[in-house]
Amino acid sequence: MSPTPPARRLRLGLPRRMFSQVLLMQVAIAAGVAVLATGLFLAPLSKQLDQEAERRALAIAQTTAQDPQIAEGLLNTPPTAGGPVQKEAERIRKATHAEYIVVLDTHKVRWSHPTTSNIGHVVSTDPRDALAGKEVMEIDKGTLGRSARGKVPLYDAHHRIIGAVSVGIAYDSVRARLINAIPGLFAYAGGALAVGALAAWLISRRVQRQTRDLAFSDISALLAEREAMLHGIREGVVALDRGGRVRLLNDEARRLLGIGDEAVGRTPDEALGAGRTTDVLAGRVTGTDLLTVRGQRVLVANRMPTEDGGAVATLRDRTELEQLGRELDSTRGLIDALRAQDHEHANRMHTLLGLLELDMYDDAVEFVGEVVGDHRVTAEQVTEKIQDPLLAALLVGKATVAAERGVALWVAERSRLPDRLIDPRGLVTIMGNLVDNALDAVAGTPHARVEVEVRTEGRTVVLRVRDTGPGIPADQRELIFTDGWTTKKPPAHGKRGIGLSLVRRLAERQGGSATVGTADGGGAQFTVVLPEALTEPEPVAPVESLERVAVAEEEA
Repeated sequence: MSPTPPARRLRLGLPRRMFSQVLLMQVAIAAGVAVLATGLFLAPLSKQLDQEAERRALAIAQTTAQDPQIAEGLLNTPPTAGGPVQKEAERIRKATHAEYIVVLDTHKVRWSHPTTSNIGHVVSTDPRDALAGKEVMEIDKGTLGRSARGKVPLYDAHHRIIGAVSVGIAYDSVRARLINAIPGLFAYAGGALAVGALAAWLISRRVQRQTRDLAFSDISALLAEREAMLHGIREGVVALDRGGRVRLLNDEARRLLGIGDEAVGRTPDEALGAGRTTDVLAGRVTGTDLLTVRGQRVLVANRMPTEDGGAVATLRDRTELEQLGRELDSTRGLIDALRAQDHEHANRMHTLLGLLELDMYDDAVEFVGEVVGDHRVTAEQVTEKIQDPLLAALLVGKATVAAERGVALWVAERSRLPDRLIDPRGLVTIMGNLVDNALDAVAGTPHARVEVEVRTEGRTVVLRVRDTGPGIPADQRELIFTDGWTTKKPPAHGKRGIGLSLVRRLAERQGGSATVGTADGGGAQFTVVLPEALTEPEPVAPVESLERVAVAEEEA
């Protein structure tokens, strides 16, 4: 037989749901406060009732001591049950509802007492203070039990102390008043507890709705998962509160935006400065997959409002994808140009074959020379003026593409660029974007022409790209450098509006500028100035030193 499964133990503890825990804790707090307030109220109430009884006993004792019949009877009659002192004291006692009124002489002998058998005997408590002329209030225990007492001296007509008056108020009556007050106090405390419990329930219900009835452990797990997810994903996440201030940045957002924890608690304008990225994060620019440039990075941003009035923005790095897309566009253009040249090459081969079949050998040689010479002259002209290999290769490739699109691409005669560029890739990006835009602007127009001019002024490089297109209206000459602004249809790989923004960012990063104006022929002229773009030229050795080196080599 299978062993008997162990009995399940009853586990006592807090409920799992946050709603239940919050409600239980708030009710416990309200109950504790009610009990504490009741205790704090009862303690002074008991003392207050004791003091009230003592003051009442003292007032009765003072009134009794002022009665002249008491003093006269004490001096002229013996202490008997039927004497005038006993009769007057009992009359006052019954009128005031005191427990007892005891009149005693200086020998501490009673002259009055509710129990007549005690008359003529010494009192059970010490009256020395009252006989010394002091008034006394106290809670003490005597022959009649515990009572609140007031004791005063008794004077004769000559203001000499001839005895004392002691009045007692039954302590049971004081306790009864306290006990009678407790139900009412508990009723108020219970009402306050009920109101507190109702408020706790309402608050707990609100907490339940806001936390979607999750347990504390669930919330803790969600926070841990959120931290791991936010800092583990390869997308930047920026959370904004209802006031538009940054309240969360993950690691990727810090990297893409180039900011740190100091941005938390600040608005995007304060953390990033003016720009399209700031406008997208702040919600001033709306849309999906918005392109923006931050530093050297091309970003795709999306912004989603949240229920609490804030927003969450996601950022994706599109820099490499944008570069690949542009390379793809260039490759496609080059492929189209090669395809066209293939057709042109076939036509030339047919022409050459025809000349050979017609025995026109001299014409065939001249034709081949012209074809080869055209290409040689184009490459030689570029490399003669542009000595940097990357830029020269770019211009040769662009010239081929331009020829296929029916555009004449020229390198200005005054162009000169030595092979001393500090950042040749940056200038390649700038020139490639400007030439591509110029080719797009003039493609399909009559007498289409694009001219590239690159020259140096000391260590400064000045690049100008002119075209014969429609030009840029004056009111749009700053807008064209804005992220995402374009008048062209988007290419197959994505969106436009990035190239000119990158041109200006790269120029400004090197302390330069990028502007647009009107060319002489009416088209657009883009001018990029890059100060300190060239390295210092190497010093040239004197002629005499060169001769010495040559002689030394010959001797060696």
